[in-house]
Amino acid sequence: MRRVFPKAALVLAALLFLNVAQAQTITVFAAASLKNALDEAAALFERESGSRVRLSYAASSALARQIERGAPADVFISADREWMRYLEEEGFLEPGSSRELFGNRLVLVAPASRPLALEPEPGFAIVPALGEGRLAMADPRHVPAGRYARAALEKLGVWSAVEDRLAPGDNVRAALALVARGETPLGIVYETDAKAEPGVMVAGRFPAASHPPIVYPVAMLKGARPGTAPFIAFLSGPQARRVFERHGFAPNP
Repeated sequence: MRRVFPKAALVLAALLFLNVAQAQTITVFAAASLKNALDEAAALFERESGSRVRLSYAASSALARQIERGAPADVFISADREWMRYLEEEGFLEPGSSRELFGNRLVLVAPASRPLALEPEPGFAIVPALGEGRLAMADPRHVPAGRYARAALEKLGVWSAVEDRLAPGDNVRAALALVARGETPLGIVYETDAKAEPGVMVAGRFPAASHPPIVYPVAMLKGARPGTAPFIAFLSGPQARRVFERHGFAPNP
């Protein structure tokens, strides 16, 4: 016997099918330092939009190289202007889609179990503070956090004293983990990383003038899904801004 569905049920089924068809997954490649805040902001966007956000975190340099090699992504959020500019010059970005979201600060951290105070200033005593240990930081050759850290140490006149004492990480969160586990006595990370990790304490903050401004630009990649623009607009809006500021990110410098 053939079942006859009420007209209202058929309309509801059609609407549900349409919603499923319209739902999409937006793939975001983002700097590792964004993880906690961006996870929260993306979950908020998913609830409001019905779209799904797939997040992939790594060093900005590694993500840019993956995009260059053809990795499928809709959005790139870098921890510096240089890697965003690189992808723009190589023709991977949707023209006019790049904007700067917010800023950060660079801090010196120590294990929470071995607290100390050491304010970065010209010629500060970082070598005695290291003792026999090493300085954890993101790889200064290509990772933004490491490049900011090197610039600051050079500006303060202590880079030559520590460049052979580094414990470089693939990204800033890797450097943070070394300090949190007590494997290094000191590390240089973003202030937001220190806030997210109870295993470290802030020993001191680097002067803003000691390194280039720390900014996080975002852009849509060419061929991005249609729902990508609303996601970028959401990140620039008041709801996401409150999330990021609560995690310690600064307003766009």
